[in-house]
Amino acid sequence: MTRWWSRLRPDNFTLALLCTVLLASFLPMHGAAAMVLDDVTDVAIAALFFLHGARLPRESIVAGLLHWRLHLTILACTFVMFPLLGLMFKPLDGWLLTPELYIGVLFLCALPSTVQSSIAFTSIARGNVPAAVCSASLSSILGVFLTPLLLALLAGTEGGMHNPGQAIVSIMLQLLVPFVAGHLLRPWIARWVEKQRALLRYTDQGTILLVVYSAFGEAVSEGLWSKTPLLSLLSVAVVAAVLLGIAMPLIRFIARRLGFNREDEITILFCGSKKSLATGVPIAKVLFAGGSLGAIVLPIMIYHQIQLIVCAMIAQRYARDPVTPR
Repeated sequence: MTRWWSRLRPDNFTLALLCTVLLASFLPMHGAAAMVLDDVTDVAIAALFFLHGARLPRESIVAGLLHWRLHLTILACTFVMFPLLGLMFKPLDGWLLTPELYIGVLFLCALPSTVQSSIAFTSIARGNVPAAVCSASLSSILGVFLTPLLLALLAGTEGGMHNPGQAIVSIMLQLLVPFVAGHLLRPWIARWVEKQRALLRYTDQGTILLVVYSAFGEAVSEGLWSKTPLLSLLSVAVVAAVLLGIAMPLIRFIARRLGFNREDEITILFCGSKKSLATGVPIAKVLFAGGSLGAIVLPIMIYHQIQLIVCAMIAQRYARDPVTPR
């Protein structure tokens, strides 16, 4: 019983997310204070991606790029398979899911892969870590361009999204430019960044919490909880679980059919099935500024916790059985 509870118990960051949502629900900011918070959030997001760029070793990029079949497979799972799966839930739009939550599901499906947790789970499961570093980082960079375009294709004008071209420019200025600047400065700041890795992890999480508080505070002020039925909130959790439950076996099947070895299969499974909360929330802030941002980011927040629990269990299973036969 204790073992199962330790697996299912939310991690500290998820608990912090829940507390942040509660705080935003009861004490949202208004007026000038909300505008100041919005500006502070923009600066924090830029700093976050600057540090991401500074952490990415160039050697990993060069080594990983040589394994192009693996990267194309992961990118296809992330940006082709997932959006198609998202369309599968269209019949729930306006029935079990509110329109805003369904847009959130489509947004979740259009997001890039995570970086830190994809690498961590690949390492635990004894997969191809250098390839995971390269693939997850490449996914995040391409997400700046592909996520707005995919969402425009999937949702059209229904999502209340800004013009995709303008959105891409805005996302590049806020996310990609700081990322590239951080990477270019890596020769001078890499040592300091590595020494501060533990502290910077909390900086990452703090930035996400700040954005979530701002997004949910605005959404609550616009009537998020009063306009969203309880059945819809429960349904979006089920949708997130079903989405992951379909995606992971399908990705593993694809990896095996394409003849990848065990280490590459692990990398494809974890990098291809993960969706980035750290990248998703800032992108949503740009795409849906002034819209129902709180409801739209809710599916990725739920999916985030489910993927951590499930991937932790699968990674431990791979680690215990490193010579699983095909």
